[in-house]
Amino acid sequence: MKILSVKTDRRTQLVDVTAQVQKAVAASGVARGVCYLYVPHTTAAITINECADPDVARDVEGALDRLIPKRGPFRHSEGNSDSHVKAVLVGSSQMVLVEDGKLALGRWQGVFFCEFDGPRERRLQVKVVADEAKS
Repeated sequence: MKILSVKTDRRTQLVDVTAQVQKAVAASGVARGVCYLYVPHTTAAITINECADPDVARDVEGALDRLIPKRGPFRHSEGNSDSHVKAVLVGSSQMVLVEDGKLALGRWQGVFFCEFDGPRERRLQVKVVADEAKS
């Protein structure tokens, strides 16, 4: 398993980590298999979406902030309940197929680390598993 470090500079921020994940896939030596991505934090998440236009990530950030505003009503006293809710909605894991040593993403797709309680330095766990099936 490879641990990637992701640094954010805003409270809500989607960070394109596609290149770092692809580097981990290449270093694994796996030509065909599955890349598992997991965020071990309760106020962060991982998603796959369009990476060609950075405005898409900013639009997602804004939409999530409007849907789940920072101010409650919430019971959790730390002041980050909205971050927990956003992380639940987006999810803590993703799976991407690996073909020819590369992430098998769609033409416009990228992998985004989603920070909802930043700025912080976070971890993203990457595990690449080879396909055992005989072709």
